[in-house]
Amino acid sequence: MTTPFGRRPMSLGMLASQQLAESIEPGIRRSKWKLFRAICEARPALGVTDRALTVLDALLTFYPNDEISEENGLIVFPSNAQLSLRARGMTPATLRRHLAVLVEAGLILRKDSPNGKRYARRDREGEIGEAFGFSVAPLLARAVEIENLAAEVVADRELIRATRERLTVCRRDISKLIAAAIEEAVPGDWEQMSLMFRDLIRRIPRVAGAEELALLLDEMGLLRDEAVNLLERHIKLKKLDANESQTERHKQNSNPNSTSEFEPGFETKQGAKPATDNDPLAGPQDEQRLKHPASAGAMSGRKSGAPEPAAGHTLKSFPLGLVLHACPQILDYGPGGTIGNWRDLMSAAVVVRSMLGVSPSAYEEACAGMGPENAATVIACILERGGHINSPGGYLRDLTRRTERGEFAIGPMLMALVRANGGVRRDVG
Repeated sequence: MTTPFGRRPMSLGMLASQQLAESIEPGIRRSKWKLFRAICEARPALGVTDRALTVLDALLTFYPNDEISEENGLIVFPSNAQLSLRARGMTPATLRRHLAVLVEAGLILRKDSPNGKRYARRDREGEIGEAFGFSVAPLLARAVEIENLAAEVVADRELIRATRERLTVCRRDISKLIAAAIEEAVPGDWEQMSLMFRDLIRRIPRVAGAEELALLLDEMGLLRDEAVNLLERHIKLKKLDANESQTERHKQNSNPNSTSEFEPGFETKQGAKPATDNDPLAGPQDEQRLKHPASAGAMSGRKSGAPEPAAGHTLKSFPLGLVLHACPQILDYGPGGTIGNWRDLMSAAVVVRSMLGVSPSAYEEACAGMGPENAATVIACILERGGHINSPGGYLRDLTRRTERGEFAIGPMLMALVRANGGVRRDVG
């Protein structure tokens, strides 16, 4: 242990640095310039300034070997005049201030002589026996710590760079997606999304840490995902509408006297006779037509080429409990996995409509022709027997037209499904 020369006081930090310098592992050595580069990388964590590093650079030029080791000695003893020249002409007062910073940071130690001068005593063979000046032993003792700090700083810098790049790409994506959506008139609250996007951009600081940038990137990524989902949903709906329109054209019946242009209902089992129970979506007019084929023309209003009946037939609504008993699968699509009123049923029907591939226009026509409650009921019935219907969208359009002509009723459809589910419960009202 050595104490400072002159008026400089001794501190606990100096004592701790001296004790650390005595704990150098045997045989350890480091390239002084590689270690100096690591110190430059870890400068913020070590608490030193760039001017102090300039002084440390000058001190290391006085170390005679490229590798710092105990075998090569750990003391450098330049005069202030020589050190000032190698420190780019730094003034003596500035030099002393930055030397104190290096000592306070625990990177060098003072080993002062009795008179405060820096020099070395050599033996007869010319080897240095004792030297007074600055010891670089703390650099060797803290080599592993300094290298780890430098690696962390480099990793953080690379993370910030990569995060900023991803943030830039995300900003570009959102900007162009919103512009494309507005130009193509895609449904959605794009104005609100633009406001959220501008708010996120204003929150990006010019100097930020990795964590702050990562949080902003997560928020901006969610906004981009929302924009992509809206656009993909719009594209998917356009494809479904196009496919459905093409399917409807292919399934048109060439018989002009037919009352249905689409798949009429559920497929019958092989060898079974067509009956009302095999078509739960058949209305009372279909039931009469099956039982009395000869009177079918009279019931449908086509006697001797008579025109079709006028639209405006109103379907009878049935209790919600009966609908849910006949179509229990619709419960899974209600808000919170349950249906407590007609509003919940209509919300579930919108979800199921999209899942079945029924176009929005087909469902809107059904709501206009049947009423929203009955249209939701029909969607629930189609879901219940969806595996037996080839084209749900085309079939719903067919039922809508039959409703307008007064040829369709929901009652037989519901009762057939109730019988398939084990009969009507007494509590259904």
